[in-house]
Amino acid sequence: MDDLLSEKEQIENMRTWWSEYGNYVIAGVAIGVLLLFGINRFQTSELEAQYAASALYDELTNVVVDGDVEAAEAIVVQMTTDHAETTYAAQSRFAMARLYMDENRDQDAATVLDELVASNVGEEFKQVGRLRLAKIYLYQDKPSDVVDMLEGRDQGAFAARNAEILGDAYFALGRTRDAREAYQRALGEAGGGATVNQQFVQLKLLDLPQETFAAPVDEEVDELEAADGEEAE
Repeated sequence: MDDLLSEKEQIENMRTWWSEYGNYVIAGVAIGVLLLFGINRFQTSELEAQYAASALYDELTNVVVDGDVEAAEAIVVQMTTDHAETTYAAQSRFAMARLYMDENRDQDAATVLDELVASNVGEEFKQVGRLRLAKIYLYQDKPSDVVDMLEGRDQGAFAARNAEILGDAYFALGRTRDAREAYQRALGEAGGGATVNQQFVQLKLLDLPQETFAAPVDEEVDELEAADGEEAE
């Protein structure tokens, strides 16, 4: 009899608990199901976006090979609008800049790279973008713009390349000492890596004019000679 009452009490307790908390349990299960569905849907959407961006980039490479500037421009606009957060958006700008340079449209190439540097792509893409933009500035005879953009900036793995291009800019500005230090820094940063052509940088370093120091003016020479004579006496 006691066992029967105990079972009835347990059933009654369960009914009481369910009447109080059953709605919360159901709601929790429903939220979990919806959350799981949402995560799966988001992942599927992300995957579909990556596939779309990849297909669009493949199309871009084909028109770049064909030299079709107008078609390439249209694809880049679509890519940077619909897939701005993907790596394909950055790569499409690099491809567009290269096509512009092949077409002797250096200012358009500079504009594309400047947009890349100002975008929300990863820092590594921005570093590459700055270096390529710096090369265009040198081509455009704008070494001061190179110095303004690269001087004092930590380029991480691109430090040697950064230093070499800065050396080229300093040399163009007639800043021989700064150029020498930059080339030496490029060689030191490169180490055993292949980020720069070390032999080419060494040639640039050797081709720098030797630093000269101004000779004393005639009055200073006379004073020095007079001082030497007094010491001799």
